[in-house]
Amino acid sequence: MPVACFARMLALALILASAGIAAAANCKMGQIADLPLRSDRGFLIVDGTINGQKIGIILDTGASHSLILRAAADRLGLARRRARVRMFGVGGETRVEAAWIDEFKVGESVRKGWRVLVAGEHDFGPDANFVLGEDFLQLADVEFDLAHHALRLFQPKDCNGVSLAYWAPESAGEADVEAVDDAHPQIILTVQINGRPVRALLDSGAGSSALTKSEAARLGVTPETPGVIALGSGFGLGPRAVDNWLGPFESFAIGNEIIRNTNIRFADLWKNATYTGADLVPRHASGELPMLLGADFLRAHRLLVSHSQRKIYFTYSGGPVFQRQAMAAARDAPPPNNVPMPGPSAN
Repeated sequence: MPVACFARMLALALILASAGIAAAANCKMGQIADLPLRSDRGFLIVDGTINGQKIGIILDTGASHSLILRAAADRLGLARRRARVRMFGVGGETRVEAAWIDEFKVGESVRKGWRVLVAGEHDFGPDANFVLGEDFLQLADVEFDLAHHALRLFQPKDCNGVSLAYWAPESAGEADVEAVDDAHPQIILTVQINGRPVRALLDSGAGSSALTKSEAARLGVTPETPGVIALGSGFGLGPRAVDNWLGPFESFAIGNEIIRNTNIRFADLWKNATYTGADLVPRHASGELPMLLGADFLRAHRLLVSHSQRKIYFTYSGGPVFQRQAMAAARDAPPPNNVPMPGPSAN
């Protein structure tokens, strides 16, 4: 059964039995799932099983296709064969295979007989096994509530024009999202950095937010800019290392929230990820977007992705929005003022 059909059937079955959370008079937020959520090595993970073996499932809104990481396929003893597609992501091209799963389970969701892609050139640890991508997540409205270690899935009903931030309907920020569908499984929105618009992909699979090196330069920040710190190299899905820097930016704005004098990572994200051809499966279906809005942003906010309304709703939970990572070790300096303050978007 195709994953889209499976997920829709699951959603319809569970919505009938779930309790509704009222966001307004006629609007009901039917809850499909409430899953314990934890963080490991920067990944946001829920528990699941493959063929009865416990796995950690990475929630990755930046991935266009769900997949098993190759190192995990080895650990699980899954037989594989070469797939007739190619896949690119941060770090370049990764070899793609396919494996047959007799049973996949996450929460109350069970799928039997699934031919799933296998990819990834690095082992991200024993708890990082399966990437649950936007091809699955787009079938529901998704709430990230990291302060309470929870991932919640909803099916809203009669909620057009109503704020779905049921925990703070009067004070939540919101931002429009570009259309999401099977052909474009991605959550893309526009933020403003240093007063200029930047298209960003909401990427829960990225441990920290990042700009491309070229976009940072467009905004006036390069590796030679005073205050920039070299963070060394890191890896994505592909085999090649990517150079990273941490740079100072005057402002970052999203919805009604503005952060002044913050530090944001920038990197050669797509240096090895150019491709052409109809048989290609980029991890980020949107291609070379200038910014990834990562899990650090989610840790500082309670956020609901409303696929039904093409919006995100969010409130600030506390702490730094953009994780500084190696900055404290690289220099003895006071932390940046990267706590958001309410206010209009930068112009």
